[in-house]
Amino acid sequence: MNFLHQEFEAGPDDTVEVVLDGQANVMLLDPANFENYRNGRSFRYHGGLARYSPTRLVPPHQGRWHLAVDLGGQGGSVRAGVRVLRGMTATG
Repeated sequence: MNFLHQEFEAGPDDTVEVVLDGQANVMLLDPANFENYRNGRSFRYHGGLARYSPTRLVPPHQGRWHLAVDLGGQGGSVRAGVRVLRGMTATG
């Protein structure tokens, strides 16, 4: 499984901003769900198919988070930039 990955600490007062050069699945996962994702098991996440860039996600609670970006099994490649905007919740 090929995917891009970033790990960080964030909470509901923060916004995770992802800039993509094409469409991709953008998934915000807690550590347990990230481990399930990596091992091909059932998992839960926040996010989904990002058709537009930038994509912004707000973690539902404070903690350690993993952001995974993948093409959902499709061929090709994607580049992504990720930053956590501290104290800035997403609008719109």
